[in-house]
Formats: sequence, structure tokens, C-alpha cells
Amino acid sequence: MFTQKKHVSSGIDQLNQLLGGLFIGDNVILYDDAGSLASVFCMNFIQASQAENKPIIYVSFDCSPKSLLEKLGPLAENQCLTILDCFTSGKGDSSEIFTSFYEKNGAQWPYHVIKVNEPWNPDQVADAIYGLHSTMTGDVRFVFESLTGMQDLWGGEEHILKFYSHACPRLYELDTIAYWIAEKGAHSSRLKAQINRIAQVAIDLSIKRGKSALTIRKADKRQPDALNKPCGYWTEGMAVQFEADKEPGRPVNLGGRIKELRLKKGLSQKDLARLVGVTPSTISQVESNSIYPSLPALFKMAETLHVAIASFFRSMPDIIAKTVYKPEDGAPVNFAAFPKNSITGRLLTPVDLEAGIEPFRIEIPPKTTLPAHFFVHKGEEMGYLISGTLKTTIYNQSQTITAGDLIHLSSDMPTQWENPGPEPAVLLWLKVRSA
Repeated sequence: MFTQKKHVSSGIDQLNQLLGGLFIGDNVILYDDAGSLASVFCMNFIQASQAENKPIIYVSFDCSPKSLLEKLGPLAENQCLTILDCFTSGKGDSSEIFTSFYEKNGAQWPYHVIKVNEPWNPDQVADAIYGLHSTMTGDVRFVFESLTGMQDLWGGEEHILKFYSHACPRLYELDTIAYWIAEKGAHSSRLKAQINRIAQVAIDLSIKRGKSALTIRKADKRQPDALNKPCGYWTEGMAVQFEADKEPGRPVNLGGRIKELRLKKGLSQKDLARLVGVTPSTISQVESNSIYPSLPALFKMAETLHVAIASFFRSMPDIIAKTVYKPEDGAPVNFAAFPKNSITGRLLTPVDLEAGIEPFRIEIPPKTTLPAHFFVHKGEEMGYLISGTLKTTIYNQSQTITAGDLIHLSSDMPTQWENPGPEPAVLLWLKVRSA
């Protein structure tokens, strides 16, 4: 006789109501349209699981242990949580800057961090996951960050599909709940269709014109009224509020718009705070709509982000696009991950222009090496080398690029750029917005 599996909370009351709740055995796929939307849903899921003293395994491909601990904050100090680090020996390429985390006892109490030595081998990752699971009791919870990171490391969709199609049924039978994150625009329609067929729950997270929306695409053994209907929401810290539950007269999502423009400029909250003359905490509260900035601060933000103050409030259809843009219409881009003067860049269109392509002029000085790609972006990218010479490395394979050559990136991102020549290398670079 079939028995309905136990009902559990996602940690967000409104999502429980929209979805019809979670059940032990669910594999939940979160398609993140912006690369930053899934985090708050995972954090609430972790918090709810910790409140029940349930063991949680966080499998990280995209984030270094130190960065992940900072993101999780107090949640990382809970002894229910164990982090499986597939980043350090994977995308981190065993660089000293990441391995030093272990040398300095960063993985020790109050944290549980385990490094996977061969994360590029799907079998080794599976062994690490199930080996750790075997030491735990009860309904274990998982967060996989992310399928896209796995694809980048493993080199293709077939590896992802094979791993996912084996893991989901097994995790279901082991009475777990697993959250899987995928960058929506980084995967083919074929792969997403196959993933959706296997998953019990599929959710789209998108952001348009500064407003976030959640759409339930699949919910096995549930019949939510909200199926395939976008539900607007906003976040304040870890709190998630849906528009259906908001009070009348709620103001525009000013914080979300400021955050969108800040990220487009390549600025951290700390960077923007310094340039505006406020604290990083103030920027964080403004972007979560917990507080509103003073008028002087708002004008300074507009000046810093190279936008008209009206663009914080009006919807994009109201902004009339020009046909021709002058150099002064663009804005310099910050590359905080690289040493100062090792790379310079400029967005060639206004920061607040919504277009399918973002064009940049990028310059790398002579005799300079960059240890990673200059953008964290999951869509397609193309570059045209205007002048100079470059060498790029993708998975230990180097290629030389000379003036006039075109570079096309789809899923595999360079792990190194080098300008070996005596003159600056100048690129016209295009980021193609994910569909």
C-alpha cells in the first residue's frame, strides 16, 4: 500500500502555500535567471532544517569555503551543516589562496568542511556524497550549488544528466530532500526538459525591470493553483514576501533596482557605500527595501552608477532608447577580483539600458596575467581582439589570439588570460543576456 511521504516546510510560509509544501524524497530544481535569486530560498530551507535538527549537506562547486561561510553566516556554525567543498580542487585549481583555508584550520570547529580531492571526477563526487550520507541518520537534506558549476567543471551536459538522473532516484529512495540550483540561461532546453522530467519540483526564479518573480513549473502529487503563473516577490534579508500578500500601496522596488544597476557596474555593496559616503550596512538595507536612502544619498547613487535618478523609479518601457550612443554615455566597470591596473574596462552603453547584449571595451596591459575570466556570467560571450596579442587557457589548453580574431564562449570559461606582448591588448567584448 502506498504511503504519502512526510510533509516538511521550505522555511517560507507563502511558498509552502503556493507549492502545497515539500515532501520527503523531493528533488527541487531552482532555475535562477540572475545567478543570485536562489540563495535566499536555500538559506530559508537550511534554517528550517536546522530548526528540526536535521543533517544538511551543502555541495559547493561555485564558491570557495571562505566565501560560502561568509554568505551563510550563523547558519554555517550549526553542527547540523556539513559543506562538501568541490570548489578548491575544482574551479579553484588548488590555488594557494584557496588551499590556505585548510592550512589555517578554517575547516575546523565550529565549521564542518570536507574537501573533495577530485571534483572533476563525477564518480569521486558521488562517492563523497553517499559516503558522508551513510554517516548520518534520519531524513538528510541537501543543497547542490550548482548544476551549472558541475557542467563547467565536468565539461558537458551529458555528464550532468548522467549524474542527475542517477542521483535523484537514489536520493528519493534515501528519504532526503535536495535543492538543486541551475543558471537558467546556461543550459539547453533539452537538458532542462530532461531534468524537469526527473525532478519532483521545478521552480523558475526570474528578475525583470528590477522585480523578482517565482513560477512553479512542476509539483508532483500536488496541484498548486499557482502552477505556471508568475508570482512577484521581494526579499528583505532572509525574509521573502510575495506580492499576493503585500499591503495596498506598496512602493516600487527601489532597492532591487539599485542592486541591479550596482551589479551591472561591477561594484560590491562595500564599493558603492564608499563612493556614496554611507556604510555597507546602509546599502544592504536599502537594497532589501528595509530602509530608503536620503535624497542626497539617492542623488549620489545615481551619479556613482552613471544613471539619471528617474531610472530608479520608472519602468523600462518608459525609457526611450537612443539609436546612437557616445563614449560619454557609457560607464567604467569595476573588476574587484583582480589587482588594480591589471585590467580596465568600460560598458559602452548606459548602465540603465535594457538590451539583449552588453558591449564592453576591455584593455589588458602588456606582460599581464589574469588568473580567471574577467566576468562571472553564465550566458554566451563573444570578443573581438582590436589590437595586441592574448593567450587564453581553458581547461589547461592554451590558445593564442591575435588582432582580428574572434572569441566565442558558451559554457566553458577561461581559467587564465595573458598578454605576453609589449603593447596593451584591446578587446571589444559582448555579453549575451540569457533568454
